[in-house]
Amino acid sequence: MNIGYLSTIYHTSFILKSPETNFCDPIDDELNWTLFPTGPAMMEAFKSGDIDLGYIGLPPVMIGVDKGLKLKCVAGGHVEGTVMISKDSFSSLDDLNNVDDVLKQFEGKNIGTPAQGSIHDVIIRDLIQDMGISIINYPWADFIPQAMQSDEIAAGLGTPALATVASREIDSKIIIPSSKLWPYNPSYGIVVREELINQGPDFIKHFLTAHEAACNFLRNQPHDAADVAAGELGGIDRDFVLETFQISPRYCASLPEEYIRSTMDFVPVLQKLGYLEKEIKKEDIFDLKFIQEVHPEPSHY
Repeated sequence: MNIGYLSTIYHTSFILKSPETNFCDPIDDELNWTLFPTGPAMMEAFKSGDIDLGYIGLPPVMIGVDKGLKLKCVAGGHVEGTVMISKDSFSSLDDLNNVDDVLKQFEGKNIGTPAQGSIHDVIIRDLIQDMGISIINYPWADFIPQAMQSDEIAAGLGTPALATVASREIDSKIIIPSSKLWPYNPSYGIVVREELINQGPDFIKHFLTAHEAACNFLRNQPHDAADVAAGELGGIDRDFVLETFQISPRYCASLPEEYIRSTMDFVPVLQKLGYLEKEIKKEDIFDLKFIQEVHPEPSHY
């Protein structure tokens, strides 16, 4: 099976692909892992048939489904994975107590975020409408701290890992935390080609069982999980990974109603931004039968 993953260190991909863990032992299929820079880039791989399963934020998936791709989200993974960062010269939500007031500081300035159609891009474009703020999209989030340092952008949006990197490289801070930008937003889910649901149901069930075990490992044994993730990434210390884990520690494989409702709240926003043409429904995005079998208990988000 060909699996697409991102460089986001709190995704269970780094736990499952590591030789230090045995969560994937019950899976009979060979797992081939391919790294992608962004969710939209991963969608191109789904389109070409290069991957069968992906770790991806759901707005790019919704855009792909709108264009005719046959994909289904079969599990969650994490919620509230977008943060906004800037330098100390700008006030944070703690200072101003209002998201709009924080954003108004950037009128006439640029804000950086990953590729168009990524969940970070969609969230900030929705928030800044009619504010006179420009968005610059970057192919890799790694470019954002340097762009902030050179004053090409005044602020950036991305994953908690971006916040950790930027705080170390340019002494930045989180000015709007993940829970306040878009509550319960589906920062990533496990998405498969629809035909795999019929052709490989046992694989999906076994993979989601491993994924849920890795989510529990992240949540309950973060120090050990950080060791594994740091070993997979190379050149990153455990403290960096732990700091990133703790910015938004909401890990689970389940798909509760709150996750689904937050996802569907993106539909009118994506339509308004011109990313969607059709009215997408819940059943167009989700197939719940596997995760309801693997994770019947309440979610752990």
